[in-house]
Amino acid sequence: MPFTPFHMGPGIFIKALLQGSFSLMVFGWAQIVMDIQPLLVMLSGEGHLHGFSHTFVGATLLAILAATTGKYLALVGLYCFGLNQDWKVSITWPVALMSAVIGTFSHVLLDAVMHSDVQPWAPLHLHNAYLGWLSSEQLHLFCIATGVVGGIVYAILRTKTVRGREDSK
Repeated sequence: MPFTPFHMGPGIFIKALLQGSFSLMVFGWAQIVMDIQPLLVMLSGEGHLHGFSHTFVGATLLAILAATTGKYLALVGLYCFGLNQDWKVSITWPVALMSAVIGTFSHVLLDAVMHSDVQPWAPLHLHNAYLGWLSSEQLHLFCIATGVVGGIVYAILRTKTVRGREDSK
């Protein structure tokens, strides 16, 4: 199913580890961009469900698109959520690109574990060596667990950062 929230679990974990060096909003936008092609296939009934967009070549191209558009969409999103009212938060190009690449490549890898029609290394070869590394249930639990652990780690690190700033005043 396109636009699954499970892909966000690993992203939350990565955000916890990298903090300001990673944009969770650009990562999330990359997840949406990745699933536009499968959505169009589902709506039209024509094409390969996990086609070119779910290859590493396609993911590379979509990462460039997601970084380029996501950098600005994320800032607007932060503003709309009241998290950047003074427009002081910025997302650098390296952060946007890294977040989008991690987003698209992790999307291919997670979907390759679960879906038999994903051909991650096409056009080099059509075999999916990742299929079945984990069961669907294990994969979902992995995504949920990384999201929960990432959320906890992020909250702890942010609390320490805020306390550190207050202590230095």
